[in-house]
Amino acid sequence: MDNDIAWELCRSFLAVLQEGSLSGAARSLGITQPTVGRHIATLEKSLGVALFTRSQTGLIPTEAALATRSHAELMKSAAAAFQRAAENQGDGVKGTVRVSASEVIGVEVLPAIIADLQQRHTQLKVELVLTNRLQDLLHREADIAIRMTAPQQDSLIARQVGTVTLGLYAHKNYLEQRGFPQALPDLTDHLLIGFDEETPFIRAARRQHPEWKRQAFSLRTDSDIGQLALIRSGCGIGVCQEALAQRNPLLIRVLPQLFELKLETWVVMHEDLRHSPRCKETFDALVKGLANHVN
Repeated sequence: MDNDIAWELCRSFLAVLQEGSLSGAARSLGITQPTVGRHIATLEKSLGVALFTRSQTGLIPTEAALATRSHAELMKSAAAAFQRAAENQGDGVKGTVRVSASEVIGVEVLPAIIADLQQRHTQLKVELVLTNRLQDLLHREADIAIRMTAPQQDSLIARQVGTVTLGLYAHKNYLEQRGFPQALPDLTDHLLIGFDEETPFIRAARRQHPEWKRQAFSLRTDSDIGQLALIRSGCGIGVCQEALAQRNPLLIRVLPQLFELKLETWVVMHEDLRHSPRCKETFDALVKGLANHVN
């Protein structure tokens, strides 16, 4: 087996996995369908395994394809990090920095911070990844991450910027129609907005507030932005960051003495990037901007 596998082959492999067809992969990559086909055939020959089987609905990945996907994704992250590092050569703050954050932080808090940062550094480009999954900084899935939990790896630079307070909130119109709950059991008479699928954070939160469970929710979405929009629209009672709720005088805290969650907020990057001007400037701007948000 030839162990010298070119990145372009793995790139086509990942595109076919995502798109489910050679034609879809070709469109996403901006190359021709025969080229993608040759890449897959070359990769299969090099690995000595079949990666896809044909069906009426497209290409179905084999067990070998699924087993190797994560390794190909690491190659993709490394290739992107390589390109970002190359763009960073020379004096000044320039090039691309990739920042990972949760949906709510990424949509509601970071845009103003990034706008100010790019006004000061016009050659700086920012890739913003909105996900509640912890991006692997050691494998360069992102350069900088904003996390609501303390990092565990020793090779990361981490700065705690404060604590985000979460509480139950509802729109004034909803509460005028349905009334204010006076105790936690009263929530059973209300329309609650919550998650559809559990996450480790939700399981941990439910240990503190066992009433916050899936079967109690009248409106379910795993999108934090979706939940926030439902709260703002007067659809029911849901969990919201205190700092975000304070921006809207029509959002009212419900049961403040009985329901509250605290989230530590950290800005994290790999220690190898400490001397990168683009990363250092972005890291410092995020720390300053988020400290103003959480405190």
